[in-house]
Amino acid sequence: MKLHELKNVPGAVHRKKRVGCGEGGGHGKTSTKGGKGQTARSGGSIRPGFEGGQMPLYRKLPHRGFNNYNHRVETAVVNIGALAGLDAAVTEVDAGVLATHGLIRAGETSVKILGDGELGRALKVTAARFSGSAKAKIEKAGGQAIVA
Repeated sequence: MKLHELKNVPGAVHRKKRVGCGEGGGHGKTSTKGGKGQTARSGGSIRPGFEGGQMPLYRKLPHRGFNNYNHRVETAVVNIGALAGLDAAVTEVDAGVLATHGLIRAGETSVKILGDGELGRALKVTAARFSGSAKAKIEKAGGQAIVA
């Protein structure tokens, strides 16, 4: 059996439902939309939570409480391979150096160093977090991985 010889199981493929094409087709007149009203109109869908113009429940209830999303700390990730591409004059790497070289956005302070790539020289890297392989590669190259 080859891919071009495969056939669907009988009953697996249905013809497309054509609505509004006359009474003889079985889906004429109201075109499967039921009677008259808001939902029978074109584009007639009512958004979730809509209560017909009555003040909806979500607006009646007070909104208060803690939200973790507003207090999240986004961590920028940088691979070892990107550190290897820095200028030879750079010996100490921190968030400021990474931002000036365009590896992270300016203002980001939380950085995690990941171990993809190789490092051929000793660097003193200061970051919030290191993966195990990244720390091992930095120390193998004679550098230091400092958790700030």
